[in-house]
Amino acid sequence: MKTLTLVTKRLYFGIDPLRLREASGRVMARIHGLAPSRASISAEELRRDFGLDTVDGHSTLEAMVADGLLRPRASAPSEYRVTGRFVEYAKARVVEPLPRSRARALVARACELAREVNTSWNRNPVEIGALAPFGVYLTREPHLDALPLGIALRMRPASRRARFRMLPKADGVRDVRLAFEALSSFTHVRLATDVEQLPRPCAIVFQAGTDAEG
Repeated sequence: MKTLTLVTKRLYFGIDPLRLREASGRVMARIHGLAPSRASISAEELRRDFGLDTVDGHSTLEAMVADGLLRPRASAPSEYRVTGRFVEYAKARVVEPLPRSRARALVARACELAREVNTSWNRNPVEIGALAPFGVYLTREPHLDALPLGIALRMRPASRRARFRMLPKADGVRDVRLAFEALSSFTHVRLATDVEQLPRPCAIVFQAGTDAEG
């Protein structure tokens, strides 16, 4: 799993990313080594570690619960267990955001990779049906915190398959995902089995047989 990336010039749960990571680390230090039955933390301790007053602390904790970082204890609602998602924030990378010009260059590289997969990866039983960035890429934000890419996969025609040593389908899908994720730590891949299943709205920049680049 990719390390969670937080970007400067953004707030997460109303908190600066460096401060959020440091505070999450303090929370993890509090429960380090405790047995699962005892590894919980109170609302007061959480507010103290994140440097929040009572009002801000209440809304921040509610937001973290809603986003899956914290889970209230059924027997003690004012105490929380941390989840794996919370741990991701404690270990997150904090980087400068992705400039839109670089995001466009990455999309162009993704189109090149899609063509390469379709023309050269003949041991892979799947190929790229369509490629479409979505989400924040479609906004006018000059700096992005991620580059979400929707990829529609389809089975490779028999005429373009290797005669021997074909990969299992699951391995082929995995290799495609890893190749696109390797383009950048900002790249977030969403796979689909049909163009109609791609996240909407999106901008199709590559389609097998047409290369709708843009």
